[in-house]
Order: sequence, then structure tokens, then C-alpha cells
Amino acid sequence: MNDASWGAPQRVGFGGPPDQGPGRAVPAGPARGADEAAQTRPMPIVPDAGGDQDGPAGRDDREQGAARLSGPLFRDEPQGRRSGTPGRPDVPGRAAPSQHPASSQHPASPPQRDPSHRKRSDAPRKKRAGRDLRAAIGVGVGLGVVIIASLFFVKDLFVGVIAAAVVVGLWELTSRLNEQKGIRAPLVPLAAGGVAMIVAGYVRGAEGAWVAMALTALAVLAWRMAEPPQDYLRDVTAGLFAAFYVPFLATFVALLLAADDGPWRVLTFLVLTVVSDTGAYAVGWRLGKHKLAPRISPGKTREGLVGAVAFAMAAGALCMQFLIDGGSWWQGLLLGLAVAASATLGDLGESMIKRDLGIKDMGTLLPGHGGIMDRLDSLLPTAPVVWLLLVVFVGAG
Repeated sequence: MNDASWGAPQRVGFGGPPDQGPGRAVPAGPARGADEAAQTRPMPIVPDAGGDQDGPAGRDDREQGAARLSGPLFRDEPQGRRSGTPGRPDVPGRAAPSQHPASSQHPASPPQRDPSHRKRSDAPRKKRAGRDLRAAIGVGVGLGVVIIASLFFVKDLFVGVIAAAVVVGLWELTSRLNEQKGIRAPLVPLAAGGVAMIVAGYVRGAEGAWVAMALTALAVLAWRMAEPPQDYLRDVTAGLFAAFYVPFLATFVALLLAADDGPWRVLTFLVLTVVSDTGAYAVGWRLGKHKLAPRISPGKTREGLVGAVAFAMAAGALCMQFLIDGGSWWQGLLLGLAVAASATLGDLGESMIKRDLGIKDMGTLLPGHGGIMDRLDSLLPTAPVVWLLLVVFVGAG
């Protein structure tokens, strides 16, 4: 509540007589309680000075407590009690005692609260999802259509989808680094190297991806040399981090796609990650009470993590049993558990980056979701986990 709030009756919620400091006239007897109960003044909120209720510090405590009870709680505030009202002493921050002759004989009744206030305060508050669900669902469905169409109708076209997501993600990450920290990670070699990693991983496998990653690192080092040497180490370090975090981790999606049953492996990877996020969101929103990592992401709860694990394990058992050749349901349970862990860590990792940068979202490209990086946060670290476990369970394909 701001400093211009209307004060509440000063005797509400306090015991004992108010302090009678120097220069303050206090009516005797019932008139004193009547006037104090009726006075409502604009009063600035002052810091807690400590002390008991009978000294100057206690008076400050009472005035601060009265200010907290101010505002729309009292609909029948007495008129003419403000400073500057004709016939009243103009004392800043304090109302003068009432001069009404009958006040000493008939104590005024305390102000009555608006009956609707209790109904409003007692009514249970509805939990809010924290984002525009209609926009989020619409964007999610649209992305799903694009992914499914490119994944199953033109397999090679999905490589372009991965590359486009990588380039946009790199642009968001480098832009936020520059805006918030002044870190100039070179975007051009990162974008070119990121596309090269995706294509090399799809065509030449893991060896091609590693070679493209090494060349991208060299390109970042060389590109930054064209600028002054100040902050060179900081900028190239951020560039190498961006190269690993976005395109290199996304290369494992291309490795999944390169298998004979690649579309089904990629679909399993996407379904498990989305189901894990959905389970964490749904369970945490409805039942979440215990914070998982309050310093990093206050909205995440332990109950949400349990929901992510349960949903992902169930979806993993179904996907491995019916979508992956040679897969078994028990392998899907392990896969779902691993996906829930990696997706949660990826989400917390990007939350840590955004907290360090002092931003809420990496971008605004996707209504209801934020930016591309806000959707890739759990997908990127999950891709190598799914690729490795599928190779162990059913082979490289």
C-alpha cells in the first residue's frame, strides 16, 4: 500500500492507552475513545522503530498498524476529518480531537466495515495459471502441426525446422546477453556453425557433429579478433557457451532423426518432454505447496516434480512399448524417469540464466510461451539423454 493510503481507526487491534506526548491534546474519558475511533487520516507508513506500545516507538507501531488497515476497508469514514478542513486544526499527519459538545457524554460507535468485505476476504482465491493459456495452447497446437507434418511427410524437412529453431534461439540468447550484460557473443559464426552442426550430425553422425562444433569454436575466436581486445575473453567464453548450449545439444535431435525409425524416436523424445512439463505444471498448480528451488524458480514445487516423474514414466512405458521397435515397457519407465530429471534440470538451468540477466522471458516470439529459448529449455538437455538411452536399449538404428 502506498504512502497516500487512508489510515484506519488508531485504536483497532491495540491495547492500552495511547501515548500522551508533549503538545498533544487528548480528551479525557469516553470522548477520547470516541474521537480516536472515528478519526481516519491519510498517514504515511513509517518504519518499525521497535519498543513497547506505551513509548514513542509504540505510538509509531500503532500508527503503522493503523495505516495497514486503511483503504477501502472502511466505507463510512467520517467526513471533515482531513487536514485543512474548516474548523479543524491543520496538523500534518494527525487529526485534532473532536470539539463536539456531545462527544464527552455519548461515545461514538466505531466505524462499521463494509459487509461485503468479509465475504470478499473469506472467499477462497482461485489459483491463476500465470500465463495466457489460450495463446499458449494455440501456439502449442500450431507448433505441433508443423513438427508432425515435417517429421512424417518429409523427413529431411525436419532438419530445417531444427536449424531454424537453433538460429532463432541463438539470436535470442546473444541479444539478451548484450542488452543485459554488455556481452558481445558473435552471432554470425554461431548461427553458421549451429546450422553446420545440425546438418553434419544428421548426415555424418556424432563424429560430424563434434567436428562442426570444433570449427565453430575456432570461428568464434577468430571473428571476435576483428574488434578491440577489451573483454575478448569474456565475449568468446559466452560464444563458446552459446555454441554448446543451443546448437550442439540440438544436434542430438538430428542424431535421433537419422535412425531408421528416426521419426518415431523424435516423436518419443518430444512426447516425453512435453508430458513431463505438463505433469509438473498441472500437479504443481493444483497441489504444489513445497518449493523445489525457491532461489532459482519460485513457481516450481516438489509436488510438481513428482507429477513430472509420474506422467513421464507412464508416457515412456507406452511409447517404448508401441512406438519403438524392440522396446519394452520397463525400458520406458527408466526413460521417463531420466527425461523428467533432465527436463527439470534444463528448466532450472535456463531460469538461472534469466535470473542472472534480470529478465522474465528470453523473447516474445511465441505468445503465451515467451521466446524460442523458453520452449527449448527442457528439450535441449533432454535430447542427448534420450539418444543415449535409446542407443543402449535398442541400438543406434
